[in-house]
Amino acid sequence: MNTQTSLIRISSLSPQVIKIGEEATPIIIIDDFAEDLAPLLSFAHEAIFKQDNGSYYPGVRARLPKPYAIEVINQVFQLIYDVYRIPHHLRITPHIYSFSLITQTPESLQPLQCLPHFDTKEPNYFAILHYLNSAPHGATAFFKHKPTGYERINSERIDEYFNKAQVCLDEIKRQTPQYFTHSNEHYEIYHQVEYRPNRLIIYPGNLLHSTLVDLDTDIDSKPETGRLTSNIFINFK
Repeated sequence: MNTQTSLIRISSLSPQVIKIGEEATPIIIIDDFAEDLAPLLSFAHEAIFKQDNGSYYPGVRARLPKPYAIEVINQVFQLIYDVYRIPHHLRITPHIYSFSLITQTPESLQPLQCLPHFDTKEPNYFAILHYLNSAPHGATAFFKHKPTGYERINSERIDEYFNKAQVCLDEIKRQTPQYFTHSNEHYEIYHQVEYRPNRLIIYPGNLLHSTLVDLDTDIDSKPETGRLTSNIFINFK
């Protein structure tokens, strides 16, 4: 397969910018992102997926083809600069680019995997998430932490957030592990983005978020049928 040419054709982009939550944080949604997903899916079907021991991701990951990752970044970086008003003297640093599949059963989860999470407290760090498979799968949800009212966790908020989130974490430790898929007295789902094939979303990594894992469809190690995504994380420094 010629990965240099067959994985990087991008459609004419029609981005939607939606402001979510009480903090009106912009997220970007681009449907029908790639002209043809088949070459990228074929690459994923042959990829070697491994447990990601460097994070709390509840599944396995494989390396994205670099030409695809570079082209995705090339297509969206100016949009990110504009939407999030990133100072133009800051330059892009890619951090992670991988295929991802959820594989952990609920009973195998660690307590921190049973909570909504944020990727970083950095202000200019972004997740670029591309949904790839066609079967129905769980949405990406965004959460407000009710005791603090926080939707994004930054340097000024992180200590208070961890102190008050400990109450929920202690409760989880006393319960049977499960994925966090509904609002409760600690966290409220205020927005979610439906999983659709060839939909790409971009959001700040300091937003509290989680996959609304569907136990019937999402826990699947096969890239042909699982909740397959490509994940690219970039920082502007």
